[in-house]
Amino acid sequence: MTIITLPDGSQRQFDHAPTVAEVAASIGAGLAKAALAGKVDERLVDTSHVIEHDAKLAIITEKSPEALEVIRHSTAHLLAQAVQRLFPKAQVTIGPVIENGFYYDFAFERQFTPDDLVLIEAEMKKIAAQALPVSRSLMPRDEAVGFFRGKGEEYKAQIIESIPADEALSLYAQGEFTDLCRGPHVPDTGRLKSFKLMKVAGAYWRGDSNNQMLSRIYGTAWLNDKDLAAYLHQLEEAEKRDHRRIGKQLDLFHMQEEAPGLVFWHPKGWSIWQVVEQFMRQIYVDSGYQEVRCPQILDKSLWEKTGHWQNYRENMFVTASENRDYALKPMNCPGHVLLFNHGLRSYRDLPIRYGEFGSCTRNEPSGALHGLMRVRGFVQDDGHIFCTEDQIESEVVAFHRQAMAVYAHFGFNDVGVKIALRPEPRIGSDEVWDKAEAALRQALRACGVDWTELPGEGAFYGPKIEYHLKDSIGRAWQLGTMQVDFSMPGRLGAEYVGEDSARHTPVMLHRAIVGSMERFIGILIEHHAGAFPPWLAPVQAVVMNITDAQAGFVRSLTQTLVAQGFRVEADLRNEKIGYKIREHTLAKVPYLLVVGDRERDAGAVAVRTRAGEDLGSMSVASFVERLKSESGAG
Repeated sequence: MTIITLPDGSQRQFDHAPTVAEVAASIGAGLAKAALAGKVDERLVDTSHVIEHDAKLAIITEKSPEALEVIRHSTAHLLAQAVQRLFPKAQVTIGPVIENGFYYDFAFERQFTPDDLVLIEAEMKKIAAQALPVSRSLMPRDEAVGFFRGKGEEYKAQIIESIPADEALSLYAQGEFTDLCRGPHVPDTGRLKSFKLMKVAGAYWRGDSNNQMLSRIYGTAWLNDKDLAAYLHQLEEAEKRDHRRIGKQLDLFHMQEEAPGLVFWHPKGWSIWQVVEQFMRQIYVDSGYQEVRCPQILDKSLWEKTGHWQNYRENMFVTASENRDYALKPMNCPGHVLLFNHGLRSYRDLPIRYGEFGSCTRNEPSGALHGLMRVRGFVQDDGHIFCTEDQIESEVVAFHRQAMAVYAHFGFNDVGVKIALRPEPRIGSDEVWDKAEAALRQALRACGVDWTELPGEGAFYGPKIEYHLKDSIGRAWQLGTMQVDFSMPGRLGAEYVGEDSARHTPVMLHRAIVGSMERFIGILIEHHAGAFPPWLAPVQAVVMNITDAQAGFVRSLTQTLVAQGFRVEADLRNEKIGYKIREHTLAKVPYLLVVGDRERDAGAVAVRTRAGEDLGSMSVASFVERLKSESGAG
């Protein structure tokens, strides 16, 4: 007798070991038809999977969170089958699921082209329409090596040879196509309806530039055509909003080969930076942080004590002087511990909160660099709190409220909260990690927020809360973090004198709200498509004359507005006013102030917005009040 427990607590009994499909059919024909896969005791399996013991089972349908992973995994196989139908000499290598889709790498006599993608996608649709059954089988490793080598699949044979000899491997077949895969997959190819091939790129076999260049085909797959269309529309919007394109159009920043991964900020871009930094600096002050500054280069021995040298060495820039090895800091935390150690601390001093706009450098691979979003040199709104265990909850709660207020100020109101849990490798005992993870969960409970958990994605020295913000076109960006660290303070000898007069090691909380300033500004550029709100815009208003007769008034007015702290420019060029308005509209300046004889004589301005709205004539004082009110709020 096999007892299957369903998510609602009800049970089904079978006098044999049933498949997932049989269980679904016992519940109803509709569910059997909708079933994509199963989840047996939290493990995803095929609908053909035989349940050989009492177990908990959830039937995976299109409504399940796991559905997209199964669909995308199966669509990658659909792609590989279509490629080999059209190009029989192509060898398959690997084809994983990635964010929003999948890719598959192929070894072929030439690189695939965009024209090839059109043919391949059409063939995929034909195979999907055939509704070919997908079946799973097991094969010993050595037999699998021979099987794929016999098919001319040398790359797949190499992958299998790296697997332990005593392991039975799962193979999936659909029609004439068979591939090595862990699964699970959909029951038949007819379940794959909404997909599109996106692009082709080069990729070295096993990521080694000494190996053959493969063709990597990227695709996306969704549950239905509506979701696919929405995603493709989002991509179109994202391309229009690309911060690199807008940065060039608005003259904000540039990057060049002489300094890969580093940013040249232009005056207008630096203006945005200063608005963000000064706002975050005020957050430091309001929240009881002391702003500090630490060195850029620290001795190798310090990084060995913290564990960075052992766990993060490949991402660090190193240098040497007078027979001593140093590293440019990839993060600010060790320097803040040294600050804490400079003097005797008492429990009465805690919590101590340090804040720093710390410049960090990380040796990111050149292929991973991406405008402002992924750089080698960056500045963080970094901070560290030294406290007792009893103070963790109140400090995390306070930080959460600060972070949410900052995100709302910058126009982000859809914020998801996640906890990234212990990774491999890591430092510290399991007991310490249990305590740190429990502290974060308890603090979030106290905040009254829901969260999801990310196993294995914490920092090597501690778990962290992550804040994921959705932008104006629905993309999620991971920004702020709050990390509990029981390890680093002890490794660097941090101590305070407790109420019992004994020495104790403080807990260290690592926190950042916007994270990398470069990346945050890149996100802001794309979120607003360069049309920043007046309080953030690098130029808040441009004052324009119609003829030379108003030039003196325009100069005087501009100077007056600048003296009041506004970012205002004058345009006195000998151009038609329509041309000026169009040019500054394209530059996304929030307010365009036109001055003719009537406005000059009345001490007024004719106000237009970049959206083309005519606000009419208003006194200079009225406009100042309007701009002042918009400059004080996000």
